[in-house]
Amino acid sequence: MKKMSDKQGLSPDAVIDRLKAKGISATRQRVQIAELLFAKPQHLSADQVLERVNREDSTASKATIYNTLNLFARKGLVREVIVDPSKVFYDSNTSEHHHVYNLDSGVLTDIEFTSINMAELPPLPTGTTPVTVDLIIRVRESS
Repeated sequence: MKKMSDKQGLSPDAVIDRLKAKGISATRQRVQIAELLFAKPQHLSADQVLERVNREDSTASKATIYNTLNLFARKGLVREVIVDPSKVFYDSNTSEHHHVYNLDSGVLTDIEFTSINMAELPPLPTGTTPVTVDLIIRVRESS
């Protein structure tokens, strides 16, 4: 299997093992997408994944990319970060953390989970318990 130029991370065999550990069959296209995502901590949109995967003589369709990214998110391999209704990033860092999204540049960056004090949450509906807190701070360039 041809290695993609964006990768520095997991070997193809390690990627296959990671997919299989989550109950995902390791098709050629899923492995290519996973290799790209797991190369380093990064935030990529589906369009960026499509462009990078197809840059290497592959022919993954947009539907394949979206279906694979959604599968990876459901299985906990990536985090889906919805910065607005029309912009979704897939985050290869699945540890607890928050984000800053620059509305002008379109860049999403990580904030360490412990750098924000979330000690007091507002009252939650009766009979519920918090599972996760996802904080996105949206910023603009200063004038």
